[in-house]
Amino acid sequence: MAQNPLKNYKDKVFNPKKDWKRWLYYRWIVKNVPFFLFTALLTVLYIANGHYADKNIRKINATAKHLKEMEYEFKTVKRDVIFRSKESELVKAVEPLGLKELTAPPMKIGDSTATGN
Repeated sequence: MAQNPLKNYKDKVFNPKKDWKRWLYYRWIVKNVPFFLFTALLTVLYIANGHYADKNIRKINATAKHLKEMEYEFKTVKRDVIFRSKESELVKAVEPLGLKELTAPPMKIGDSTATGN
């Protein structure tokens, strides 16, 4: 009895459910090595980019925190300067030096030799 040619054909056709070993066929692996390397390179670049982004976000947050501290310091110093430059505070600050506030208006000094119109 002769064998059925269709049966032989079905046996030779790749069936992924039955013949999973062909996926690991040596020539197929060798043929796709450049693709695997490219995929590995993309994966490494993707991971490195994630780490780089995290590092930059940490730096930005630290800089923002430092900027906020500097703003508070500026506001505090500005408030102190404005407070100390008030006339009453200036009088208190120069009193130990023996300086006193003027009670009379300043005198105008004129040049007697100048010819005035």
